[in-house]
Amino acid sequence: MGSDHARPAPSAPPRVRRILVMTVVPLFVATVIAALVLWPRGGSPQSDGEADVPRYRGTVTRVVTEPCPPSPSSPEGTPRVGDGRCGTVDVRVDDGPSAGEQVETPVPDGPGAPRVEVGDEVILVELTDPTDPAISNWNVAEHQRGTPMLWLAVVFAAAIVAFGRWRGLAALAGLAASFAILLTFVLPGIGAGKSPLLVAVVGAALIMFVVLYLTHGVTAQTSVAVLGTLGSLVLTGVLATIATAATHLTGFGSEEATTLSMFQGDVDLHGLLLAGIIIGSLGVLDDVTVTQAATVTELAHANPGLTRLQLYRAATRVGRAHIASTVNTIVLAYAGASLPLLLLLTADSRPIGQILTSEFLAQEIVRSAVATLGLIAAVPLTTGLAAVVTAAGRTDSTSPADATAPRPQPDRAEALAALISPRTGHSDEPDPTRPAPPSTAADRWPEPNRSTDTTW
Repeated sequence: MGSDHARPAPSAPPRVRRILVMTVVPLFVATVIAALVLWPRGGSPQSDGEADVPRYRGTVTRVVTEPCPPSPSSPEGTPRVGDGRCGTVDVRVDDGPSAGEQVETPVPDGPGAPRVEVGDEVILVELTDPTDPAISNWNVAEHQRGTPMLWLAVVFAAAIVAFGRWRGLAALAGLAASFAILLTFVLPGIGAGKSPLLVAVVGAALIMFVVLYLTHGVTAQTSVAVLGTLGSLVLTGVLATIATAATHLTGFGSEEATTLSMFQGDVDLHGLLLAGIIIGSLGVLDDVTVTQAATVTELAHANPGLTRLQLYRAATRVGRAHIASTVNTIVLAYAGASLPLLLLLTADSRPIGQILTSEFLAQEIVRSAVATLGLIAAVPLTTGLAAVVTAAGRTDSTSPADATAPRPQPDRAEALAALISPRTGHSDEPDPTRPAPPSTAADRWPEPNRSTDTTW
């Protein structure tokens, strides 16, 4: 993926490459073997026939609204729950056995019901009377969202490719690979009754290998990021297990988990909570580890005289600034996803201590804290690995005298002459009566825009 660079940086020395290969390849092979062993077989679990309600596309052709009659079970003058929209909606069925027919449905009403207008493209459901299959009723379930979501995906992909070029295209391929692994391995594996924690660890490792090498290339820098991410994932899993056990979390802290337990009683919700922590931490860990590995690489190329300890300290300072902003990102991401829950808690009359230690809020606190601890551990782990690999590569590729030689100092006499020499005119022709100005570092440095993010 280095076609957008002026010249690729020199590759890592053979000894460093051998060490990384002997470390990364066995881990990748173990991940693939574990994925094959845990791969779900026999198809996904079948759902109940009652849940398979036919759904068809349709277009609204007419909307007739009228005042809603008072509810007979409510006292006179009691306001109706919702917006009180009554009437009928005529919809043309666009597919299915009734394609082309006009059907009449009631105006959608109630909390979360869609508001339809003439010309809207909607999804219809046909409900059949169980006592008389010949009688069926049509209802508007929701709007069709395929077309706007498709355009949004096109704009999203175009923006990434336009900015990132080949690297952006590789990032899109990595995103597709992540979803493919989640949809074909992680979710079916958990649904088939496998251990959610084990499936999540193997799935996260598989995503990490595919995405990092596909996006950033098969390089020493990427291998360091892979090792740092894998080590941080293992630590995150251990911390999540200890934290959830210490706080006695059961995994029933959300309505979705409770509903899932009703449909699939064999799913381990406690393990599912741990799996969610690991999968959710992976994306942020990738960001931190890749950044730290690239930072050490750039520092080593900018100043070859830095020692291994100096590289580690300088890159760690960058990591501290990165962590300080990323911690806030994690907390806000979880808060945004749980905003309805937080609003519900504000109306709770219990003391704040009881609210914070309740199952559904303690679950989010543990999730955020464990992800942050794993993120903090990723900085020293990845930075230390990158500093060791960089220093080893520099030692192999240069002689000890070159590695310890001081950087050349500029000639002070030439610098003073350049400062006091008069500048007359802006002609590009050289003045034979004036001495040539001393060459600067930019003039002597070949290809100043050279990037070093492909290989070491």
